[in-house]
Amino acid sequence: MAATQKTISPVDNSVYVERPYATPAEISATLATAAKAQKEWRKVSIAERAKIMNRFVDEFLKDKDKHATDITRQMGRPISQSPGEMRGFEERARFMINLAPEALADVSFTDKPGFTRVLHREPLGVVFIVAPWNYPYLTSVNGVVPALMAGNAVILKHSAQTPICAEDFQKALDAAGLPKGVFQTLVLTHDDTAKVIAAPEIAYCNFTGSVAGGHAVQQAAVGKFMGLGLELGGKDPAYVRADANLAHAVENLVDGAMFNSGQCCCAIERIYVHESLYDKFVEGFVDLTKGYKLGNPLDTATNLGPMVRTSAAEFVRGQIADAVKHGAKALIDTKSFAADKPGTPYLAPQVLVNVDHSMSVMAEESFGPVIGIMKVKNDDEAVKLMNDSKYGLTAALWTMDEKAARQIGNEIETGTVYMNRCDYLDPALAWVGVKDSGRGATLSRVGYEMLTRPKSFHFRTQL
Repeated sequence: MAATQKTISPVDNSVYVERPYATPAEISATLATAAKAQKEWRKVSIAERAKIMNRFVDEFLKDKDKHATDITRQMGRPISQSPGEMRGFEERARFMINLAPEALADVSFTDKPGFTRVLHREPLGVVFIVAPWNYPYLTSVNGVVPALMAGNAVILKHSAQTPICAEDFQKALDAAGLPKGVFQTLVLTHDDTAKVIAAPEIAYCNFTGSVAGGHAVQQAAVGKFMGLGLELGGKDPAYVRADANLAHAVENLVDGAMFNSGQCCCAIERIYVHESLYDKFVEGFVDLTKGYKLGNPLDTATNLGPMVRTSAAEFVRGQIADAVKHGAKALIDTKSFAADKPGTPYLAPQVLVNVDHSMSVMAEESFGPVIGIMKVKNDDEAVKLMNDSKYGLTAALWTMDEKAARQIGNEIETGTVYMNRCDYLDPALAWVGVKDSGRGATLSRVGYEMLTRPKSFHFRTQL
């Protein structure tokens, strides 16, 4: 294994960041420091933690323009879009900070004279967060802020594609006055990541990544009675009912499928449209998709950047070719996107029809700018197709009938059901997956339950 971790920018294939891997001695010292610091941090009041964490948000946002540029340089999102992650970061962080006093408050039961009965929540200890590259700050903040607010210490291992993001968190938390050792970062190999998960100092691991990565995390934790939060793959469906607002559905679903080059945890990856709207929907979807500009993400006119790496783009190209080979029809002429070149991470968007679930593009996570669209006759057929997947992160329904949306939503095997929107996390709601999309939850008061353990006090006060 090389002594350093190199981050190859998809913008121009250059080495943008190079960092040394942590040595065994550094890993051991980080674990010991975190365990010691947590014992004091847990004694700090929630109100004082909130002051520090709000200062952290303030400090972080002082460099928001730099952070946006780093996102673009490290993983390729257009600079016209990267600043939006700063707004999402602040929204989630402030919400979880403000929610903490209520979510972590003791619950007292007073209906039994002569007894004091209290349900208390206490921190787990040291939380290890393994964060992905696709939304490097947003996915990190989901775990970092509530874990610290709950009184845990945190060790953050960021993706090899976005190591600067972990450093930015460290800098801002230090400037905010967080006690030394309560938050630390490590640059780790896969083998050393597994060793940290297995270390006795780690009480909980929050991982966002692939299904294979989730299995590796579970394997590393074997032998420990430790909680795991796993947000894994997705093949999120959308269903456009006969009563949908067609223009609104087209506009939002194109964005839901193509934003960030389709590299969103809850990107729309397959669409089912009622037969009465199908032709017009497809026509509108194709017309809007053709308007994208694929190119250098540092150009402010670009709204579709490269995928994170060439191998990712080649995987999607393979899915498209295989679908066409088996009868699908590609509706976008890739020649109209000059930057699209095989052997590079620059990939034109694609819209496929005549698809079915025997095709990889409708069954396996693409994580790229491609969408398959199928015609359905009714709600029952749509539900059957939406559930015909090993994944279950989100599903989006496009209808003006809220009652129908709730009924359909009750039948869909997924963690989140949207109506007339998609590809968005509301921090008031639990972010959770089912089936191969993972287990556990982040955000909301449920997220705090994942990062604490209940402790009961049962006192007899009258003898």
